[in-house]
Parts: sequence; C-alpha cells; structure tokens
Amino acid sequence: MMARPTAGWREYVAAEATETAAGTLDPDDASAARLYPAEMLAQTDEVLTGFEANVASLVSHRWEPATDAEILEVIERTVKALNVVNARYNGAAYETDERDRLCEYIEGVLDNAGIDLDAFAGRHRMTRHEITDEWRDW
Repeated sequence: MMARPTAGWREYVAAEATETAAGTLDPDDASAARLYPAEMLAQTDEVLTGFEANVASLVSHRWEPATDAEILEVIERTVKALNVVNARYNGAAYETDERDRLCEYIEGVLDNAGIDLDAFAGRHRMTRHEITDEWRDW
C-alpha cells in the first residue's frame, strides 16, 4: 500500500511543533499547522479511504476486469470529493505540491490494484497524469 500524502503532511506538522517547542523554530515561522489543519487532513483521509475501498471493489472477487466506465466513475467520485474538501478551505487546501502528491497517490493506488493505467489513459487519449484533470478544481 502506498503511503498517503496526508502521512507526510502530518509528519511535517509534528516536526515543526517539535522544533517550535524546542525553541529552534520561531512560532511566527511555523507554517505547517496552518497549511495542514487537522480537520483538513481528516477529511482528506476520509476521501482516500473511500477511494481505496472503491478501487479494491473494482478488482477483488470479480470474474471480469473492471470496465473503463467503472474506473472513471471511481476517479471522478474521488476527485469531486477532494474538490469539496478543497472548497471548505477557500480553494487553498491543495496547492501545487499537494496536488502533485494526491495525483501520484491516485495513480499509485490504481497501479497497485493491477489496473494498467497507461493503457487505460491511452484508450481515453490522455496520459496517466491527466486522469484527474476533467473534474479537478484543485
């Protein structure tokens, strides 16, 4: 299983808190807790948990491989749910680094589930890195 982006964001928050408590980081210079509020991390994890479960249901205990329509629906539902989280934080929950990590995570979960993401994307005249673009507001 791939490490969720939220795990790294939590580590960053914890590291800054440790540095601030130790006096090696000025509290005014600590930004992690503002960038990654606990509620936003929890909401993002909730979406990612649902995504993982949906991908697992696409590939487990099935006689036929998942259809492109089923895969697209799971990606769309996930991206739209992340859009909602992002909107709750005035469109600033996921900046460039966060967007990249979320997209890599989505791609990685699909890859790890055995979905040939390059072939899937190719059938839709896109690259693997464009599979979230149609619905993504972040």
